Amino acid sequence: MKKLFLFITILFSVFTALAQTKVGGTIYDESNQPMGYANVYFKGSTEGIVSDENGHFYLQSDKTYKTLVASFVGYKAVEVAITQSVMMDLKITIKPDNQLQEVKVYAGKTSKKNNPAIDILRKIWERKRKNGLNMFDQYQYDKYEKIEFDLNSIDSAFKANKIFKGMEFIWDRIDTSRVTGKAFLPIFINENISEVYGDNAKGKKKEITKASKNSGLGQGDGVSTFIKDLYADYDIYNNYLKFFDKDFVSPLSRTGINVYNYVLADSAFIDNKWCFNIIYYPRRKNELTFKGDFWVNDSTFAIKKINLEASKSANINWVKEIYIEQEFEVLNDSVFLLKRDHMMSDFSFSKKEKSKGVYGKRTTLYKNHQFNIPKDDKFYKQEVDAYDSDVYNKSDEFWNENRFENLNKNEKSIYGLLDTLNTIPKFKRIYNIATILASGYIEIPKLKMDYGPIFSSYGFNNVEGVRLRAGGRTYFGPNDTWRLEGYTAYGFRDTQFKYGLSGKVLLNKKNRLILSGGNRRDIEQLGVSLTSTNDVLGRSFASSTLFSSGNNDKLSSINLSMLSLQMEPIKNLTFQTGLTYRTLKSAWDRFSLNYYDQNGVVQSQVKQSEVNFMVDYTPKRKTIGHGVERQLVDYNFPRVFINYSHGMKGVLDSDFNYQKVQFYYRHPILIGGFGRLFPTFETGKIFGKVPLGLMGVIPGNQSYFQIENTYNLMNYYEFVSDQYTSLHLEHHFNGRLFSRVPLLRKLNWREIIGVKGVYGSVSDENKAINASGLTYRAPTNGYWEYHAGIGNIFKCFRLDFCWRGSYLNLPDANKFGVKGSFGFYF
Repeated sequence: MKKLFLFITILFSVFTALAQTKVGGTIYDESNQPMGYANVYFKGSTEGIVSDENGHFYLQSDKTYKTLVASFVGYKAVEVAITQSVMMDLKITIKPDNQLQEVKVYAGKTSKKNNPAIDILRKIWERKRKNGLNMFDQYQYDKYEKIEFDLNSIDSAFKANKIFKGMEFIWDRIDTSRVTGKAFLPIFINENISEVYGDNAKGKKKEITKASKNSGLGQGDGVSTFIKDLYADYDIYNNYLKFFDKDFVSPLSRTGINVYNYVLADSAFIDNKWCFNIIYYPRRKNELTFKGDFWVNDSTFAIKKINLEASKSANINWVKEIYIEQEFEVLNDSVFLLKRDHMMSDFSFSKKEKSKGVYGKRTTLYKNHQFNIPKDDKFYKQEVDAYDSDVYNKSDEFWNENRFENLNKNEKSIYGLLDTLNTIPKFKRIYNIATILASGYIEIPKLKMDYGPIFSSYGFNNVEGVRLRAGGRTYFGPNDTWRLEGYTAYGFRDTQFKYGLSGKVLLNKKNRLILSGGNRRDIEQLGVSLTSTNDVLGRSFASSTLFSSGNNDKLSSINLSMLSLQMEPIKNLTFQTGLTYRTLKSAWDRFSLNYYDQNGVVQSQVKQSEVNFMVDYTPKRKTIGHGVERQLVDYNFPRVFINYSHGMKGVLDSDFNYQKVQFYYRHPILIGGFGRLFPTFETGKIFGKVPLGLMGVIPGNQSYFQIENTYNLMNYYEFVSDQYTSLHLEHHFNGRLFSRVPLLRKLNWREIIGVKGVYGSVSDENKAINASGLTYRAPTNGYWEYHAGIGNIFKCFRLDFCWRGSYLNLPDANKFGVKGSFGFYF
């Protein structure tokens, strides 16, 4: 009997698994033109989708259906018989319903007046802060998150590519997407279980990771952190939803009626709750918008189900599709809580329908909600370094017991994929090449070191001529608690060797106490940044003239030694104190750092010891890693930097006594759907007598490229100062303006405007000791310039046109210039 029961159970499971319905095709109007944003659904269900702007659709269900319905307001609904479980390439034509006399036909843009869908939308606005977790002072719940990456659009030609010779076994893991109907191969999976706590009254939130697991083509906590930033949390009730560093307008936004069309399409019971179905789609192309539909309760006006699909014409790079589904459960008559959140993005170099790419899928499940259990402020305090190795080493038994849902066969197979592929020499070669290009370092595992960075191997400047460089670093893993790094370089014109060596060790993980030291002797272009640092191996971009304009002959020879101690007692608040000793002299006879000493004798070399104290506050900064070195996830965080330096005359035979104070502030600001503003403010002052080598040089830019915090039309050493104030403002519209211009819309260019200004002066006592031959010129009347640029040219190039606004009559003044830059951005 038991065997019979087991057999029946297995047989039922097999038939259930096979009972799927997959349909796809294109919707046309009576003129045989593709019809975007038509409603397509299985008859007698709430399972449906909205066709894209080109009329294409794909719909899949685990259930078996007999009829497919295609409709649009003002048009006759068309029913199509589903005769097979898989029916693709359907062509469905819908025609206007001329018999409807009292129904307004919405063609294209819908009316904002007398539209019942918009009346319901206004009710949603009124209630959105009274729904879900916002109804409670405190909340907590358990969260399970699964992120998967898959190669997609796999066909026979792709499988036959010679690159996969010897790796054919991977095609046994191919599956089909229920959203697009395309074949895909899973290559990476990340699972995460956590507890989330929040306090609406105090505006605090904390997530504690209990278990995390990676497998496939990527390992470690760094992968998890990168993915979490790529798929940041969002709230559909917010006006703007941030995906891939872009602000999409939410269909529930108060500004939604200006960018979306809304149609009240249907009403039905869902989980015993009467709900309205509203379809929405963009009013214009090329804007950061979605199309889709949502079901909203008729009394609480809380969302029960919603799906969002990004417009294919949206101005976003490397992402062909974004698809989101959210389902809410009814806790009681008035509380709707998010139960399941699924997001899928299709990363691809091209937005063409048949282009190949990578699916990124995130599925998040929520359960065990509890409310109004207060926690003290100490509980919500962020830990400086919350790394716990046990979190990343849970057993398979633990995961089998604690997953919120089981993995399917292909998801399970990913955990053995990398181990198998690593036994194949061809795959290891491909993987190593990709790693080198991404990191700039060549791994030498046997020696526990990396060679590089390879992109600094060649350089050129007027003093050294051709310059060759070789370097390396110790590398046991991404979370090394200590690291040594060094390089040597040789100039074929000055026939001199240069070198640099540094070391750092993490003494205390809890407060990230780091001891650093090093020495460097090299040729460098000074004065390319107002705010100074003591990075012993840092060499400015301007030290090479490979891609520069004009004559770059103002180079210096520097011998720098440093010792510092750094601590992070509070997350993203860093304190550092250090001691430096440097000697400075001109790198050749065409430039001088000469000065008069106290006896009136000309000196050509500066010897200076300096003690400094620094505070660096970077709220919302995200980093990868837990070792002595960490990587930034992105740079879109505020930064406040304060530095105090004291020059000590006589210590180690130093020449000058002075105090230097510097302040730096940068705060990227998102401005709704109008892009991002980047303001940067700097000010500083030197108290005491200093020569040119220690002066504050206003940073020029003689390269062909756009360089942050420099002045595009200013030459090196054109302006110097011992006290200064500067302000840079740059705004990125992200295509907001060009999307309104028909001829420019399809190019997906992005607009940039900016202005830069600086005021400064030089004291008489510093002018008096100047023997360099360079006439000190300070921007006492205020130097300023402005620029307008076009970004996203060919998806990777930016071009800026720059104009000088003051000091136009100087002999070598650059009144106009063109700068470019490369970058890969979403």
